[in-house]
Amino acid sequence: MRTTISLDTRLGQAVRRRAAEEGTSVSAFIASVLDDALKRRKPATRQPFRLVTVGGPGVRKGIDLDRPRQLEAAEDAASWPER
Repeated sequence: MRTTISLDTRLGQAVRRRAAEEGTSVSAFIASVLDDALKRRKPATRQPFRLVTVGGPGVRKGIDLDRPRQLEAAEDAASWPER
C-alpha cells in the first residue's frame, strides 16, 4: 500500500540515517518500526458495565420520574430559596 506521511526535518533526517545504518530503505525501516510498535501495544481491556442500584421503598412521594425537569426545578428551589 502506498501512503504519504509528513515528518519534521529532524525526524526525517534521523529516519534516513537509521535506515542507512541498517542497510534498508526508508519505507522498509518505517514499516518495521510501525509493525514492532503495533505488536507491543496491547489493546485496552474494558471492564464490563455494571449498574449499581440502591435498595429501598422506591421513589419518594411527589417525585415523578417522567418529569425530570420538574425535579430539577424543585432541587433549585430548595437550594436557592427566594428572598
